[in-house]
Amino acid sequence: MTTKHAAVFRVVAIAEAISWTGLLIGMLFKYALTGNEVGVHIFGPIHGGIFVAYGITVLAVRGPLRWSWPVTLAALAASVPPLCTWFFEIWAVRTGRVDGRIDASREAAVPSTTSANTAA
Repeated sequence: MTTKHAAVFRVVAIAEAISWTGLLIGMLFKYALTGNEVGVHIFGPIHGGIFVAYGITVLAVRGPLRWSWPVTLAALAASVPPLCTWFFEIWAVRTGRVDGRIDASREAAVPSTTSANTAA
């Protein structure tokens, strides 16, 4: 079940970053290059919808993925600056916060038998 939550989070986080990129390109054309608003009209609503979906997804997966409130708040804050959901997703994967490795790594750091504590 956690794998499903992790997969949904990763897809939505990356989609949010991609939609941000599209909106930024649309804004570049609108405000700096041509004055053409088509990109903003297309990517504005797409990004808005995915932005909301990302926030809901973070709140939905925080329990199954065992995120603390600081991690949850960092995930939510990552939705504001451009592309930061992608960076947060990379960080969460590397630190085991997406696939559940964080609990296994904590347990593995402590020897479970007395033989592990004795010199050979």
